[in-house]
Amino acid sequence: MKTRLLIILGCSACYLVGHSQETTIRVDTTLIEHKDSKEIILNKFMNNWFIQGGAGVQHYFGDHNRQAKIMEMMSPYFGLHFGKWFSPLVAGRIGVNGYQIKGLTQNGSHSTGEVYDASQSLSHQEFKYWHANADALLNLTNLISGYNPDRKYNISPYLGLGWMVSEEPKQREVSANLGFYQSLNLSGGLDLFLDIRGAMVNDRFDGEIGGRRNEGQVAALLGLTYRFKKRDWDKPKETIITYDEQEHKKLIARVNQLAKDNDALAKQLAEAKGKTITDIVVEKKVLAAPILVTFEINKSILSNEARVNLGFFAKVIKQGNPDIVYRVTGYADAGTGTSEINERLSSERANAVYKCLVNEFHVSPKQLKVDYKGGVENMYYNDPKLSRAVISIADN
Repeated sequence: MKTRLLIILGCSACYLVGHSQETTIRVDTTLIEHKDSKEIILNKFMNNWFIQGGAGVQHYFGDHNRQAKIMEMMSPYFGLHFGKWFSPLVAGRIGVNGYQIKGLTQNGSHSTGEVYDASQSLSHQEFKYWHANADALLNLTNLISGYNPDRKYNISPYLGLGWMVSEEPKQREVSANLGFYQSLNLSGGLDLFLDIRGAMVNDRFDGEIGGRRNEGQVAALLGLTYRFKKRDWDKPKETIITYDEQEHKKLIARVNQLAKDNDALAKQLAEAKGKTITDIVVEKKVLAAPILVTFEINKSILSNEARVNLGFFAKVIKQGNPDIVYRVTGYADAGTGTSEINERLSSERANAVYKCLVNEFHVSPKQLKVDYKGGVENMYYNDPKLSRAVISIADN
């Protein structure tokens, strides 16, 4: 009788383990994008570049140009720029523009020989020039209304510095630039733009020094911009995992029934008469599931939330087989930082988790092995945050 009860009890336990392994609960993963969020995920360095070119007109404010009609002093103007949007708000660009300046001269500098006003010794002036410049742009539309990938019109004021050079007699001057860049999306990465800009240089740039300290230029440039892929910005995403509720309930019912059966068998065994029974040895085979701990960009400090999760992880490790060794592996996001920085960060993150498990939760150091992989590409759900992480998993 005693032997038969032991066999029944053992078979029941095996059935519980085996049946639970065969039962599958369907898992559904849903990825939700927070479209209303004002936060965005910054793209990699090779994304969001653009090139633009156009033509227009300009007016140069020299020492004597105000004595002529504005339309008489208008001249053609061309521009070509290359740049990058670092975020939906901030961009930088470099380029070259210019062509020809028209004005009036009293000292004969760049004179065409055509008299404009003999009573004031004024003659027409024309000369070629080019203007290299670098600008910093602020997308005012996104700043006020928030980033919207479907928005057609944007306006971006900008400031910059430049280097303006005229033809013989050659003059070279530093310029201070400001302007308003407006764009209208035509399709995909193609925009129509209107760039109204001003530049201020030293009074001597046109070859003539008058009564003002500085001279200036106002220009309007109309053209096209092509934005290379990737040209948009991603919103933060949240992963939600759901389980098949019906299957879950069925599994709980089976486990509860088997638990009742085991209790009944244990009671019968306890009531069995006799002095000797076979020893029952139950081995702990608890194996902790892998755990993912994430970090802020360029950080290796554990959050309180991460410490709570590591506390649960440590409890499972200590309850399990002491011969199981867990590998603690650090990672960094390859899309940000240099390889040297990512190597250091991944090592610091792995050691931060190791120290927390050992010092705070008293996990045996013999059960932990530290490793790090440096910068890696996106490991999960195309989300770089999930690559700024430490993964702990059983090594054997």
